[in-house]
Amino acid sequence: MTDTSLAPRTRRRPRPFALVLAAASLPMFMATLDNLVMTNALPVLHSEMGASVEELQWFVNAYTLAFAGTILIASALGDRFGRRTLFAIGIAVFGAGSVLAALSTDPGQLIAARAVQGLGAAGVMPLSLALLSGAVPPARRALAIGIWGGVSGLGVAVGPLVGGAIMEGWNWQAIFWINVPVALIAIPLALVVLTNDFGARARIDVPGAVLAAAGVLALVHAIVRGNDDGWDSPGVIVEIVVGALLIAAFLGWQMRAKAPLMPLRLFRDRSFSITNIVGFAFSFGTFGSVFILIQYLQVVQGSTPLEAAVQTTPWTLAPMVVAPIAGILAPRVGTRLLLVLGLALQGAALTWIAAIMSTDLDYPALIVPFVMAGVGMALVFAPSATALLATLGLIDHAKASGVNSTVRELGVALGTAVMTAIFVSAGGELMPDLYVDAARPAVFTGAAVLLAATVVALWLPSGRATDAAATAATAGADAAPAGAEPFAPTGAGSPEPVGIAR
Repeated sequence: MTDTSLAPRTRRRPRPFALVLAAASLPMFMATLDNLVMTNALPVLHSEMGASVEELQWFVNAYTLAFAGTILIASALGDRFGRRTLFAIGIAVFGAGSVLAALSTDPGQLIAARAVQGLGAAGVMPLSLALLSGAVPPARRALAIGIWGGVSGLGVAVGPLVGGAIMEGWNWQAIFWINVPVALIAIPLALVVLTNDFGARARIDVPGAVLAAAGVLALVHAIVRGNDDGWDSPGVIVEIVVGALLIAAFLGWQMRAKAPLMPLRLFRDRSFSITNIVGFAFSFGTFGSVFILIQYLQVVQGSTPLEAAVQTTPWTLAPMVVAPIAGILAPRVGTRLLLVLGLALQGAALTWIAAIMSTDLDYPALIVPFVMAGVGMALVFAPSATALLATLGLIDHAKASGVNSTVRELGVALGTAVMTAIFVSAGGELMPDLYVDAARPAVFTGAAVLLAATVVALWLPSGRATDAAATAATAGADAAPAGAEPFAPTGAGSPEPVGIAR
C-alpha cells in the first residue's frame, strides 16, 4: 500500500504575515518572559519561602530539565499528530503549570509546578520556530526568523522589568498569574491562524526519550548535590557515572532506532553541528552568569527587584532592538560574522563585570559592559536560528529545532548548576560580605566558556545569501531558508517533502 502521509494536500489560503508571526511568537514570548521573571524573583523567594541556595537553583532547573528532557519527544509527537496540535497543548500545559506555581506555598510545590511549566514549554519553543518557518515563503523567512528572535529578545528585555514591577506592586505569585490571560489568547489564535503541519509519521521513540531524560537528570542532580555531599562521595560519583552511561546508551540507541528522536544524520551538517555547540556554550555562559549577577544587584547592592530590573535594562533591552536588525543583516553579512561578534562581545562583557565586581561598586561602572552583553546576546539570537536550519529540509525543522532547544536548555541547567557549585565551593552565601569573592570565579567561568565558543564559531559556514541560494528558494526548494549558504551537505541537508497541512 502506498504511504500517503507525505502526499501533497490542498493548503488553506495563506494567512497574513503579521498574524502568522503573532500566532507563532506570542507563546514563545510567554515562555521566554517567564524564565527571567523567575530569576529576578529568587532573592524574594529566598526571604519569603525560606528557600536555600540549592532550592533556588531548582526553581530554575526543574523548568529547564523538564523542558530539555521532553523537547525531543514533543517534536516527534508534533510530527506525528500535528505540530499545531502539540503547540496548542503545550500552551495549555504551560498555563496550567503557571496556575500551580502561583498557588504554591512551599519550595517543593513550586519546584513541581515549574517542572509542569517546563513540560508545556517543550511543546511551545521548538514547534514555534518550525511552524513559523513552514508558514512563511522562503524569501521572507530570514526576516520572519529575525523578528521571531526580536520577540524572544523582548521576553528577555521585559522579563526582569515585569517581574520587578509586579513584585513591588503586588506579590511574587502574580508573576505566574500573568501567563494565564496570555495562554487564553494564544491558543485560539494558533488554532485559527497556523496550519497543522505534519512531519514523518513514525513510531515515537519512547526508549530514547527515557534514556535521554534520565541521563541528563542524573548528571545535573549530581552537580547540584556535589557541594553538599562532597565531590568524592560515592553517591555523587555513582550518579555522574550512571548519567554518562545513560547518555552514551541514548546515543547508541539513536544509531539503531528506526525512528530516532535525535537523528544523528543531522550532525553531518556542519552548520547544524557547530550551531548546537555554540548554543550550548552560549546558554551555559550567559544564563549561568545571569543567575549569579541578578542576585548580586539585590543581595550586595541592596536593590529592590524593580530597581535591579531597571539597572539591567542596558543589557536586556538590547536584544529587542538589535535582534531583528541582525536577522535582516544576516543574509548580507553572514550568520558566522554576527555569531562570532556576538559571542566575543558577551564573553568580553562578562570578563569585565567579573573583574570589577565589589561590595562598593557604583552602578554606572556596569552600564558599558551591560550594553556590550546585551548587543552580544542579540547578535546570537536570530542568526543562530537561521544557521541552525540553513540546509535542512522543512520536514526536519521540528526535530532540528527540538534538538537545538534541548541543547540550549541543557546549557542553562548545567550552567546554573556548575556556577552555583563554584559559588558555594568558594564559600558564597546570600549575604553582602560573603557574595562577591565567591561570585567572581563563577562569572569568570561563564566568560571563558563564551570566549571558547567564539573560537568554535569560526568554523561555521559564512551564512551569506548567494544567487544560487536565491534561485533555489524561488524554485521552491525547501532545503535552505533565505540567508543560508548553500554548501554541500552530506545527507542531512538533502531536500525533503514539505510537511502536509490540514
